Amino acid sequence: MSTPEAQAVYGSGITFTDAQDLIPLPVAQEIIGLIPPQSAAMSLFRRVTMSSRTLKQPVLGALPLAYWVAGDTGLKQTAEMAWSNVMLHAEELAVILPIPEAILDDAAFPLWDEARPWIASAIAQALDQAVFSGINAPASWPTAIIPGAAAAGKDTPIGTAATAGGLAEDLNKVFTMVEASNYDVNGIVAKRAVRGALRSARDTTGQKLLDVSTNEVEGIGLTYVYNNVFPAAPIAPVTGLCHLVAGDFTMGLLGVRQDIQWKLLDQSVISDATGKVILNLAQQDSVAMRVKARFAFAVANPVSSAGQVAGAYPFATLSGTLPALLEAEAAAEAATKTKAKAA
Repeated sequence: MSTPEAQAVYGSGITFTDAQDLIPLPVAQEIIGLIPPQSAAMSLFRRVTMSSRTLKQPVLGALPLAYWVAGDTGLKQTAEMAWSNVMLHAEELAVILPIPEAILDDAAFPLWDEARPWIASAIAQALDQAVFSGINAPASWPTAIIPGAAAAGKDTPIGTAATAGGLAEDLNKVFTMVEASNYDVNGIVAKRAVRGALRSARDTTGQKLLDVSTNEVEGIGLTYVYNNVFPAAPIAPVTGLCHLVAGDFTMGLLGVRQDIQWKLLDQSVISDATGKVILNLAQQDSVAMRVKARFAFAVANPVSSAGQVAGAYPFATLSGTLPALLEAEAAAEAATKTKAKAA
């Protein structure tokens, strides 16, 4: 007769729960994130290399005119040309990103490789905000494009063409405003929320009016930027929020005194505006990436062979209220960015 201790046990064994602390947890080799946005100003404007902080860019101010001569002995009239200068003032845009060395050593990812595109993106967004909206723009810079278009009366309210193609016709009116100043539209910069509104443009029979799948309208390229690049409030005398800028981007001058430069610091101190040391890199075993660039901005508004039109400006805007769903998407994006900044 066998004892209980000698009886066979068939239900025992090592389970996953028993051994879970011994099993290494795999980590994905990729960080999921958005594609860092690029600067619309850098990609569309005329790039001007600067050898000093200030540059004078000559712009045509008056063109010669030709006259018919009256009869065989008529007198030939004279003409003149004139130039004026657009001033470019380079100002510095910079950021420092510190990281403790212990975090760099223990991280499963190459943090600097991950951070560099987003640092460049921060530079790009700050530049676009200043150029298009005047947000935190240097005092030496001229009026930004959206306020400049508003002051020149170059804005089309959304919804003025509800029975004639909707947003498609609104956009056509924006183009017409630019062309009325003797400029040709060669670029469009818009909030991402505008994409859906353009896709939904229909005629009275329900036919789709625009195909934006190639990021073009009438053969003109569309560049989308995050909503925070555009003003968060209407720019007087315009009463609606601006969602789109179209114009002749060769008239936008982006002066580059110093392109984006990177420098890794390990022996410096970081202080606040009062001089108080916030972080001593050497003493606190940290390193920091310092990124800086120097840019200038101006809008040229030369005369054309057709003469200078009163109130001429090479850009025009589309402002007003987008469909409710798109406005909600824009608000959600802005809230997400505010939350990320606070974190």
